[in-house]
Amino acid sequence: MARHDGSDFWRNLDVLLAAWQVVIDRPKGSAHPTYAKVIYPVDYGYLTGTQAADGDGVDVWRGTAEAGAFDAVVCTVDPVKKDVEVKILLGCMAQEKRQIMDFHTGGMLVERPV
Repeated sequence: MARHDGSDFWRNLDVLLAAWQVVIDRPKGSAHPTYAKVIYPVDYGYLTGTQAADGDGVDVWRGTAEAGAFDAVVCTVDPVKKDVEVKILLGCMAQEKRQIMDFHTGGMLVERPV
């Protein structure tokens, strides 16, 4: 019988993390490549070897906590781009999660159950 408690979701993310490397291409404090006034509050990058809906690697926010597993995801919707994305959080402290949520206005944070 299929499990619907979300545990498979987190386990599958852990499999991706074990198999591929996180690349930070927009370090904390750097400007967005298109919108120079938008500054990244936390290291931002992608997971090599993966593909998101936009065709690029799966987006990852990497915080300052010791990271062993992904600890949350942010679901975003952009009605202008007609785009829905899931961004993975790795080792993010509570304050970093708040900063990320401020960055993604209208996003939804889903934290991994402890």
